Amino acid sequence: MDNFFENFLGYKQFGPASARKDVPAEKIEKFRGQLPDKLLEYWQEHGWCAYAKGLLWTVDPDEWEDALDSWIGDTKFMELDSFHVIARTAFGELILWGKNTGQSLKIVPAYGWAFPAFDAETFARRGADKELQLFFSSSSRDAYDLKDVNDQPLFARALVKLGPLEHDTMYGFVPALALGGEASLDRLQKLKAQAHLDILSQVTELQVMADVAQAAKG
Repeated sequence: MDNFFENFLGYKQFGPASARKDVPAEKIEKFRGQLPDKLLEYWQEHGWCAYAKGLLWTVDPDEWEDALDSWIGDTKFMELDSFHVIARTAFGELILWGKNTGQSLKIVPAYGWAFPAFDAETFARRGADKELQLFFSSSSRDAYDLKDVNDQPLFARALVKLGPLEHDTMYGFVPALALGGEASLDRLQKLKAQAHLDILSQVTELQVMADVAQAAKG
């Protein structure tokens, strides 16, 4: 284990990992050249699993391909790079990896937000493995949590009320926020993730937020 991942597990308090699912060797080979070697190394060492009690999950990109397509399949993003879902949160946020741009796009389906961060120059300079390591070591539990209408984090309370998640489940608002109402614990349910994300893509308009990487360049 490298220092970046140790920082993710320890200092950033995402460890210990749980709900491990071993990654087949053929899956490792399928994604070699598409995803960073360092990510494939993490897969081999840790499997696909949950971190921070299920707040963040590493995933089989194939199982999340439909969710990716339902959210960005008809958008300009598909023209910019070849994307795979490498992780998701308890609330269905999709963390995407672009072959040529790295971790350059996140989708928050509960609100229909897309957060681009395209910086091909920095990605080329650092390389895929270093970008992947920095993604994990700079992750924040607060950033992956959702807040209620009173700006209070929801994950810990949802975990107590609804129980732990599995690889194919998530916490989602019912009815969807796009249909009205406020974000509250009472509206959260434990749902099948793929089905809920598909429904959200049909009722929630995708809003592309400012590109933080480009904004940082001035």
